[in-house]
Amino acid sequence: MADWTTRYRPTTLSAVRGNNKARDAFEEWADTWNEHGEAVVIHGSPGVGKTSAAHALANDKGWPILEMNASDARTADEIERFAGRAASNSTLGGDRQLVILDEADNLHRHKDRGGAAAMTRLVKEAAQPIVLIANDYYEMSAGLRSACQEIEFRDISARSIVPVLRDVCRQEDIEFDEAVLERIAEANRGDLRGAIKDTQSRVQDGQIRAEGSEGERDRTEDIFSFLDAVLKEQPAEDALQTAYAADETPDDLLLWIEDKVPKVYEGGELADAYEHLADADVWLGRVRATQNYSYWRYATDNVAAGVAAVRRSDRGGWTRYGGAPYRSARDATRDYVAERIAASADVSTATARREILPYLEAMTHHCRNRELTVRMAARYDLEAEHVAFVTGSGKTTNKVQGIVEAAEERTEAEAVEHSGGAFAAPEGAAEDAAGDGDDDTDGTLAAFGAAESESDADGGGPGDTDTDTDANTRAGAVEEEDDGQAGLSDFM
Repeated sequence: MADWTTRYRPTTLSAVRGNNKARDAFEEWADTWNEHGEAVVIHGSPGVGKTSAAHALANDKGWPILEMNASDARTADEIERFAGRAASNSTLGGDRQLVILDEADNLHRHKDRGGAAAMTRLVKEAAQPIVLIANDYYEMSAGLRSACQEIEFRDISARSIVPVLRDVCRQEDIEFDEAVLERIAEANRGDLRGAIKDTQSRVQDGQIRAEGSEGERDRTEDIFSFLDAVLKEQPAEDALQTAYAADETPDDLLLWIEDKVPKVYEGGELADAYEHLADADVWLGRVRATQNYSYWRYATDNVAAGVAAVRRSDRGGWTRYGGAPYRSARDATRDYVAERIAASADVSTATARREILPYLEAMTHHCRNRELTVRMAARYDLEAEHVAFVTGSGKTTNKVQGIVEAAEERTEAEAVEHSGGAFAAPEGAAEDAAGDGDDDTDGTLAAFGAAESESDADGGGPGDTDTDTDANTRAGAVEEEDDGQAGLSDFM
């Protein structure tokens, strides 16, 4: 069965549902582009129709599309090549084309190696209309945001989703119960794409089943809802539950609360809040020192429940929180590693950061399991600073440098092995070399448990008992529940 989200993607802007004001503003931007010449950022939650709107607009205008995904191109050179294509295409007959950069919020700060700065130059100098698409507007650099107009696509109400589901079912000649469609719409809470997918997943014998799995969909709180819950609205226990639902790690939540709490609290409230944030920072320091991630819950208790508990009164209204807080070089390095894991494991960056990276840190702590660390570095294309961050080792040490070199050799050997003979030397010399490289790296880890036994054999210093036990416990969980931990076995 064909994917309904693709089959019923709107082909004209007027068919885009649930964001009439944003849709009209987008159309006006295109109609007046000759006058202002600015790029536009359309942003909002996943599944609200941002990319569909861009393609529908191009179809309405008869503009061909030149499209790039920021996840596939992050360096300045790649962006410059993209800009060159856009510039050269504009000279062919003088016709307009729509330049689309999807996932533009992935172009930020130093880890993109100049990509954000190059994209800022492009949007300022381009002779074609450019649409940047982002989930999180404030993850884009300030320079890039200021160079563009901004249009927000809001979450689509259940009231607007139900008619879409009804129309799709009728066109598919599928029987349905209106109450079932309403439950699907409510369960997806603003995500039209998710609602259509859930409806299609329920099709059985020409009708929509009354029960499905959409209630199990991972619905997470956005960061601004979390801030409102902790700083303005919810009691301590409810604020803690909101923190658990937020798609962020405790250290990210600490950064946000620490940066935004002065916008709401003052006087004694503010002083008491900072006491809890200081305690949270102590617990996070213990996590980094011991790799014992059970301490995360104590940090979250202080960040969410502690800060909410010192609030003297609830606040109403809207608060201008502003953009993302300043992130240190360590935070940026962690984000880069998480994004590499996410791209490989086909999960969100937040999931990689929260659920996969901690396991990798425990498994490769201080590079004790060298072979596993080499595999990780090769699998995710990590450099010395990234390996040092994950393992807790110094990036200038011979141990880390050796791992990076071994990972590069492994990557080169695999490239030759999978080249189909493209790099073959006369009389099979390259094939032999590739085989030797494979012998050096494959087959040394029969199972993760064996790898951890090797790590334990290296031993730890006094006081490492809890750390080693925790790491081994996590390792065992990975081995037993491999299917549920996407990414951990990918580099094995």
